[in-house]
Amino acid sequence: MFFGSIPALVTPFSRGRVAQDTFREFVEWQIAEGSNALVPCGTTGEVATLTADEHREVIAAAVQVASARVPVIAGCGTYSTAASIERCRAASDLGADAALVVVPYYNKPSQAGLVAHFLAIADASPLPIVVYNVPSRTVADISVEALATIAKHEKIVAVKDATGNLARVTAQRLACGEDFTQLSGNDDMALGFSAMGGVGCISVTANVAPRLCSDFQKAMREGHWDEAVKLQDRLYPLHAALFTDASPAPAKYALSRVRPHFPTELRLPLVEASDASKRAVDAALEHAGLI
Repeated sequence: MFFGSIPALVTPFSRGRVAQDTFREFVEWQIAEGSNALVPCGTTGEVATLTADEHREVIAAAVQVASARVPVIAGCGTYSTAASIERCRAASDLGADAALVVVPYYNKPSQAGLVAHFLAIADASPLPIVVYNVPSRTVADISVEALATIAKHEKIVAVKDATGNLARVTAQRLACGEDFTQLSGNDDMALGFSAMGGVGCISVTANVAPRLCSDFQKAMREGHWDEAVKLQDRLYPLHAALFTDASPAPAKYALSRVRPHFPTELRLPLVEASDASKRAVDAALEHAGLI
C-alpha cells in the first residue's frame, strides 16, 4: 500500500493562517510530479502548532485533492494515547487511508508502555497505522523487540524509521516479517535503507524536488542502482541543506525558490531560516539543477 517517494508535506501559512489555496495547489503539484503517497500534518507540516480545526482542514484538503490517486497518511500521533485515538478517528472520518503515529514524546514511556500505547491505538483506530520512530525528537526509541510485538496486530502495518541506524532495517525485517513495510525517515540514508530491504521514504526533500525523489525511488524499485547512485549524488547536498536550520524553515525557503510566491512563514517557536542556511539551500538547489 505504501512505497516510493512520500513527501512529509509542509503546511503553508499566510498572515498566521493556513494558506488553503496554496496547500491545494502544492498537493496537486506533488501528485503530478510522481509522489507515491502524501503525509499531511507530520513534523515537517508543523503539526505541533496546528489547532484541532486546522489539523482536520489540512487532512481534508489533502484527501480531497488527492481524490484517491495516491494514499494519504495523516499525522495523528501525540504523547497522549487517548488524543492519538481521537485523531485517528477524525482522520478516518475525513477519508485518510492511514495514520502516522509517532512514538510518544516528552513523557518517556518504557518499552512496555510503548507496546500498550500502540496496541490501544490499533484496537481503536479505523485506519492502518504507520509507526513513526524518531528518537532524536522523542527521546523514546521503540526497540526491535517491541516493534515486532505490535507488528502482530493487523492494524499496525509499517514503520517510518528515522533512527539513523541502517542495521535496524534487517533486524526489523527478521523480527517483524517481510510483509511489514519499512519506510526511511532519513532522506540522506534512503539509498542504503532500500538496499537493505526498505521500500520507500517519507521525505522532507520531496517537498522541494518531488520528481527527482520519485525518480530516485523508482530507480531503486526497478533495480537500476547505478541511476539511483547518480540521483543520490545529485540530491545529497539538498538533503543536508534542508537541515542547516530548524526544519521546515529551510524547506519553506527552498520551496519559495522553486515555486515563486510560496510563503516562507512559520509559526513560533520556529523562525525563518538563517542567511547561512539560505546560502546552503541555494547552492544545493543549483547543484540539483532545480534553479
